[in-house]
Amino acid sequence: MCPVKLVDLRTWTLRRRVVVLFAIAGAVMAGIGVSAATTAAASNEHLDTILDKTGPMRVAGQELYSAYLDQETGIRGYVLSRSAKNLEPYQQGVAAEQQLLTRIETLNASHGRKAITADLQRVRQSADRWRTDIADPIIAAGETGGLQIDEATGTARFDAVRTAVDQLQADILVLRNDAAAAARRTGSVLVGLLGGAAGIVLIVGALMLLLLDRLVSRPVTALAEQVREVAAGDYHRQITSSGSPELRSLAADVDGMRRRIAAELAEVRAARAQAEAAHEKLAEKADELTRSNRDLEQFAYVASHDLQEPLRKVASFCQLLQRRYAGQLDERADQYIQFAVDGAERMQRLIKDLLAFSRIGRITTGFKRVELHRVLTEVTSQLEHRSGGARIIWDQLPEVEGEEPLLTTLFVNLIGNSLKFHRTGVPPEVRVTARRDDEEWAINVRDNGIGIEPEFAEKVFVIFQRLHPRDAYEGTGIGLAIVKKIVEYHGGRIWLDLDVEEGASFWFTLPHVA
Repeated sequence: MCPVKLVDLRTWTLRRRVVVLFAIAGAVMAGIGVSAATTAAASNEHLDTILDKTGPMRVAGQELYSAYLDQETGIRGYVLSRSAKNLEPYQQGVAAEQQLLTRIETLNASHGRKAITADLQRVRQSADRWRTDIADPIIAAGETGGLQIDEATGTARFDAVRTAVDQLQADILVLRNDAAAAARRTGSVLVGLLGGAAGIVLIVGALMLLLLDRLVSRPVTALAEQVREVAAGDYHRQITSSGSPELRSLAADVDGMRRRIAAELAEVRAARAQAEAAHEKLAEKADELTRSNRDLEQFAYVASHDLQEPLRKVASFCQLLQRRYAGQLDERADQYIQFAVDGAERMQRLIKDLLAFSRIGRITTGFKRVELHRVLTEVTSQLEHRSGGARIIWDQLPEVEGEEPLLTTLFVNLIGNSLKFHRTGVPPEVRVTARRDDEEWAINVRDNGIGIEPEFAEKVFVIFQRLHPRDAYEGTGIGLAIVKKIVEYHGGRIWLDLDVEEGASFWFTLPHVA
């Protein structure tokens, strides 16, 4: 015996349930439709029998009775008048009889009612007997002159005809009543089928509402409530569903998303904690930097006031010693005095450049429109005593946003370096050009001097970094550091162009005028 495999309806999807429900309902409705079509066809047939058959048959029966009366009347009139004209009703009645009997037979042929067929046979036989026994002898006697009629026999023969016609009408009426009863029955069946179809529709609708309520509406409401709890902050709330497999799958996907969000949130919280810790450390560093800046400002103040005065005094007295006692002491004493004077002067220049570097960005006059060609004119004027026949060339320089004093210092340092590091025997030439790059200007300062090796491309911008001995080229080694700080203060950047074949080429950017 084979075991029966049970179907687990809980695994059925909502679509499958709906398809099965509508398939069953469709099959039932199809059966009801076929039954209704069959019943309607039968009802139409019964109505056709009533309207198109029994009605005309009853009318033909009445007319048939009238035709027989016309025949009898014609015979009687012929007996009384002996005039052939009085036989016309008889002759018309005979012709009408044949037509009416043929019509009734034709209408009854499609139905095949045996009683009516037998009635038609009896009517024909009774009529033929009446004509044979009564009408034909009277007509024949009239023609020969010996007219006689047996009243009793004639009445009996015609009563037989009348009885046969009445029986025919009675059987036609029975046929009509049977068709009417059948039509009423089929109408009741149609009403019952329509009621059954309406009931099926109501049952299917109720089942659909039940399915939607149990498998969709209530589970979706519960799922939404769980999602709202998670959205409110309960990220450890597990999301489940007891609805259809589709909703259970959706709940599983949403719960998976919740787990991922919870894991990522934990990571974000950990990262936030780290960021807060880093922010606290950054705040501490910022405080330390603020204190360092204050100390630097204090140092700058001390350097500019407290250190400058004794340094000037030392330099002044060393210079006095040099002028007063030069040549009066021995050669070593003159050398020592020269070292002291040179050291004091270099110390003054170093402090002056350091002060200029520290003041960049702290002492500001605000950004304004600055015409670079006017700045270059001022720079050329300031470097005129150092040019030594040098050519400083520029053309079509733009307006930029910045502080004019700082930009003047920038070009003084760059062009001053170009003049200082020129090649022996080659007249210095410095060319300043500009091009537009989106929202900023790129400025190029290029010379034909000794150039800078690529390995020193970044080192040249470091404060106090020198690439040559002090006795070869004068300076404190802070000029390009000042240039870089001025450029960065204006929101730009500076770099050394390493693709030039000779000389040095510096590029830096400045903001475009809004």
